[in-house]
Amino acid sequence: MNRNETSRLISEHNIRPKKSKGQNFLTDERVALRHISFANVERDDRVLEVGPGLGILTAILVDSCNSVTAIELDDKLADHIQNEFGGRVNLIRGDALDVEWPAFDKFVSNLPYSISTPAIFKLLDHDFKKAVVMVQKEFAERMIAKRGEVDYSRLTVNVYYRAECRILENVPASRFKPRPKVDSALVEIIPRPAPFTVEDERTFFKVVDAGFIHRRKKIRSALRTEGIVIPDGADVPFLDDRMEILSPEDIGKLSDAVFRNGRKVCGADAERYN
Repeated sequence: MNRNETSRLISEHNIRPKKSKGQNFLTDERVALRHISFANVERDDRVLEVGPGLGILTAILVDSCNSVTAIELDDKLADHIQNEFGGRVNLIRGDALDVEWPAFDKFVSNLPYSISTPAIFKLLDHDFKKAVVMVQKEFAERMIAKRGEVDYSRLTVNVYYRAECRILENVPASRFKPRPKVDSALVEIIPRPAPFTVEDERTFFKVVDAGFIHRRKKIRSALRTEGIVIPDGADVPFLDDRMEILSPEDIGKLSDAVFRNGRKVCGADAERYN
């Protein structure tokens, strides 16, 4: 598929790409081939694709493995995928953030830009072997950022805690139609055991959220804003720091101390955080 073919399909099916849905269609089949090659798709793999669009990845996937599931929200695009691939693709119509995902081994997607963050968080909650996703370049940089960098975020820490992640290649905006304002990147995600342990994962993720939602506040204040109060004299480190300077391992130590010492405020009452 090339730019002319993409234009023809858009016109033929009366598709109007929606910016609100992050619909930018890849037009370079060479990029699509590398995308699937990076994922090491094998014949017996169960592959999940979110946002197949016009099917540039789907067409290669159905020739590469026996089980392809695609989730598409847009009715016209879903009709195109159904008509083009028929029973070779298990098509799920609906919002990928709302529908239940089937079991899968590989996740291979040009993620709609508008759902990149929640889609990655949902992906990380599943059991899989490898994911290769196309996302905006700046989003990819957030996924692998280091502490102290501007891009270091709750996304960074969540990804680091659950998986190995690296940028495979940058993809210019010129490879899409309509052309987005920013470049994209292919990113590899391989699940692995957490590189450090925490006493309570629920507390860990809540502390991560609180610290980065209020990243300009000191951690004590950020936690309090989210209803987590640290009693005076409690042995909790880093309370006078900001979350952005802590490594994920440091945040793990912080969350353990919050789990042991913190109080969750509910109206006028206070209870142990957990």
